[in-house]
Amino acid sequence: MPSTHESDSSLETREAIMEATFRALSKHGSTDLRVRDIGAEFDKSRTLIHYHFDGKHDLISSFLEYLVEQYEDQPDVDETADPWEALHVRIEQCLFGPDLGAEFDHWERMKVYHELFSQAQHNDRHREAFNEHYDEIRENIARVLRIGIEQGEFREVDVADMAQLITDVIHAARARKISLGHDDAPEQALRAVDEFVLPALRPQPSLDD
Repeated sequence: MPSTHESDSSLETREAIMEATFRALSKHGSTDLRVRDIGAEFDKSRTLIHYHFDGKHDLISSFLEYLVEQYEDQPDVDETADPWEALHVRIEQCLFGPDLGAEFDHWERMKVYHELFSQAQHNDRHREAFNEHYDEIRENIARVLRIGIEQGEFREVDVADMAQLITDVIHAARARKISLGHDDAPEQALRAVDEFVLPALRPQPSLDD
């Protein structure tokens, strides 16, 4: 078994390779990307890339999984707070991204994310990673909805359908900003959700009121 120091060193090397892969993908795109392009962004020996990964496709797939993990490892929304506030914060975080505290911001990473997403139909490993991430976003929203319904703050709705609708709006707005250059898409989507979607969660007044 490797020592703790060796394990930490290996993890640091893999993370450095992932960040080099991101820089190379940002410059070259995934179609024309070569391992040597990643090596040019990596400040250590290129042999380390070949040691850790089995070629370009394994490296890109591993990068996608690394990117998804960055978003899934963010601090959770306080779902013991007011459900309306928790839901708004959850949606806002998905639309605008968390503070990754890294060299590149949320939207720079989302550009690479959506490029790989557009090709997922041709790559089973990528499709699996995207499905897992999509499920995670939807379930996080569904969890807030269930809590709000249990507390009587939200009316009874089909949680699966409502969570799916909100998730689709989030994904479409991000894609529109990235692919079409509609920079106001996330803000517009948030306003539309607040005005047209969330009111459907307000409890209906009883006949006795």
